[in-house]
Amino acid sequence: MATHLLSWKDWSDDDIQDLLDFAIYVKENRVHYSGHMAGRSMAMLFQKTSTRTRVSFEAGMTELGGHAIFLDWMSSNFQLSDIDFEAEYLSRNVAVIMARLKRNEDLLTLANGSKVPVINGCCNLFHPCQSLADLLTIALDSPDDWKKKKITYIGVHNNVVNSLLGITAALGVHLTLVTPLAPPESVVSVLVERAKKKGTVNWETDVIRAVKDADYIYTDTWVDMEFFHDPKFQKEKEERIQLMMPFQVNAELLKKTKAKIMHDMPIHAGYEITREVVLSDRSIIFTQAENRLDAQKAVILRLVDKR
Repeated sequence: MATHLLSWKDWSDDDIQDLLDFAIYVKENRVHYSGHMAGRSMAMLFQKTSTRTRVSFEAGMTELGGHAIFLDWMSSNFQLSDIDFEAEYLSRNVAVIMARLKRNEDLLTLANGSKVPVINGCCNLFHPCQSLADLLTIALDSPDDWKKKKITYIGVHNNVVNSLLGITAALGVHLTLVTPLAPPESVVSVLVERAKKKGTVNWETDVIRAVKDADYIYTDTWVDMEFFHDPKFQKEKEERIQLMMPFQVNAELLKKTKAKIMHDMPIHAGYEITREVVLSDRSIIFTQAENRLDAQKAVILRLVDKR
């Protein structure tokens, strides 16, 4: 097993399967791990805004009997000093670090300086904890045959897609991508090639054909959260909306499929998905978000216990 969870690139298929199995066990046996992290702390470093990542990691550490320390990047000395220097100091005080940063390069520098496991709580290229919760959700929703289920992702190729590519290839779950917008800087070719080699991914341009046999339809924001209300990004935001609106997950699309609906949140209702669909009986979005808690616990326990 890898020392850190930065992306799925450094994890073997067997270790990913083991982690998912463990997350299921943690979910079903929460009481077994109460107090397991007693006397230990986790530093949570945030450069990006957060709801689910902060709450799930902090609540997870609390339920495990440990303590979570919130650190805002802009009010810490990470913005003033070399990242690896600050990371080495921080790691001498805590058992694990969770970092939610804007740039993958900064995350790698932080991990290089740290003496304890580092967990990627989201960066521009990867969101591994989210994808673990996604597959946990599907495994719990379809316990008898979850590996045979088909996921169709509709939206922009982003960090969530990269992590879905990695975890589905490892677990043998099929992923169809409908990604009209795939910025080259957002595509991690090694994960694309790995999934192609394993035969777990295909691409579709026809959204109706893509959802016809899907068991789960997954969508995500078309505009990164930090840019959604940024005036400097307004022109590109409008261009993305114009390009992507035909791919909105709405009631009309649901008529073409029996699939359940997933979204990693935060949701921009009226853009990538309608409010009606979010609240429909086909939606498992809030269960998916709830499963972040047990997914995070599993990651913490595996990395810290291994060390």
